[in-house]
Amino acid sequence: MKGEGRFPQGGLRVPSQAVTTVSLWMSASSSSGLPRGDVANVAFGDLCALAEALGFELRRVSGSHHVFAHPDIPQLINLQSVRGQAKPYQIRQLVRLVERYDLRIEDRP
Repeated sequence: MKGEGRFPQGGLRVPSQAVTTVSLWMSASSSSGLPRGDVANVAFGDLCALAEALGFELRRVSGSHHVFAHPDIPQLINLQSVRGQAKPYQIRQLVRLVERYDLRIEDRP
């Protein structure tokens, strides 16, 4: 089923396009081995929903910059919308944090 894999949706409403994109990245041997287009065309709202499902919290919004923080990670992540789409390099940044800290989608009541 589309969107399944490393990030089981377990009742969460996480958009499948964002989950599919991140799952493809996680299954690739290295981030440099995946073509640039594979991280494009992810809706900004989908990526924000995925970040929140991974435990990130929206800390502030300044213009188009949405700054997220995770309670267990010292780095902040900045996401921007460009015509409703997430920026590919920011998707890659989120994926690197997921890999580095072995983040999982949280079950929330």
